[in-house]
Amino acid sequence: MSFAQPPATPTRRALLRAPIWLYRLGLGALLGDRFVLLTHRGRTTGEVRQAVLEVVGGNDATGTVLVASGYGSRSQWFRNILREPRVLFQVGGRRRRGTATVLPPEESGQVLAHYAQRYPGTASALVRGLGHGVDGGPESFERLGADRENGVPVVRLSPDDPPRTPYPDLSER
Repeated sequence: MSFAQPPATPTRRALLRAPIWLYRLGLGALLGDRFVLLTHRGRTTGEVRQAVLEVVGGNDATGTVLVASGYGSRSQWFRNILREPRVLFQVGGRRRRGTATVLPPEESGQVLAHYAQRYPGTASALVRGLGHGVDGGPESFERLGADRENGVPVVRLSPDDPPRTPYPDLSER
């Protein structure tokens, strides 16, 4: 099976990194809650790095965000968070400090299957564009997420602080 490689040319890298500039310009809210700006440290240099990733799940109540590593363990951001899991992440206008944790294979598979059920066209196009063979059914996405060798692992971004509610809890008075 042949898998797509991360972009090698400067032009392709620049195109894929364009959403980072939206966040840097304070326009991250334009991307809604379907994308996250992940800020992490380079595993060799220790320098700050950034990537914009598609959100594949999460929990609004806890502020947790789930992202998939489409290039698997070949993704630079993925390799970096394995070395240093403390990260910053931003969805829309909400910025958080937190921890990145790779989900167990079975859980990764369940998350991808759920994502494929919610967004079947997008999910199929993305994984096929990355060189993964899927038949479009949730079972094929579940197998892809659970395959640690050649699959698509899912990472949980958990905030250090609980999300703030827009109104104070008056029941404690």
